[in-house]
Amino acid sequence: MKLWLTLLISLFAAPIAAQGTATLPTTLDPNETHLIYLHGRIVEDLGPRPTDPRFGLYDYAAILEALANRGATVISSQRKPNTNVNEYAGIVVAQVEELIRQGVPPKNIVVVGFSKGGDIAIHVSSFLRRPHVRFVLLAACWPRPREPQLRLTGRVLSIYETSDTLAGDSCEPLTQHSEKPQSFTEMSISTGLSHGAFYTPAKDWMGPVLDWVHGSD
Repeated sequence: MKLWLTLLISLFAAPIAAQGTATLPTTLDPNETHLIYLHGRIVEDLGPRPTDPRFGLYDYAAILEALANRGATVISSQRKPNTNVNEYAGIVVAQVEELIRQGVPPKNIVVVGFSKGGDIAIHVSSFLRRPHVRFVLLAACWPRPREPQLRLTGRVLSIYETSDTLAGDSCEPLTQHSEKPQSFTEMSISTGLSHGAFYTPAKDWMGPVLDWVHGSD
């Protein structure tokens, strides 16, 4: 497993040392899957191991470890408080383009985002418009107006929790434009844990994500 973080995370719960934007690995293997993980807003607000009174511990480090355990190179960073979604999406677009410039095939690049991180991933998909880059949206859609220009492009997997009162909506409406994603798959889970269903690497969502990331599509 490979974890690449500008902000060093101990998998034994030591705090992240600083805040910033993750740099890319110095040596890239084009045959490996390169996965950019975008965390939820709670990590911006409360740090890398936060606890919500409703949903419990957000185990950022454990999620990264699980995402890497089938051999993906995982790239992640703790964002600063009040990060602007559009600005950070631009940073991620630049990271993806740099991976491609260094020889990583677009099909080997996956952007995974949860909650606010999922909103950022949606913006990256809309800005990037590369048909073979892949996106995983976790609890990324909720009932509020979105910028009308947003649309999904690339290959997309969306997962939402049916008991989630914050972001339990389907992302399918984002596919209803003349420009459509290369592929769109959506599934729901029903854990009863609301938004907290994605706070730990539970098999309900992590299993389908890893199967999709490392599948043949």
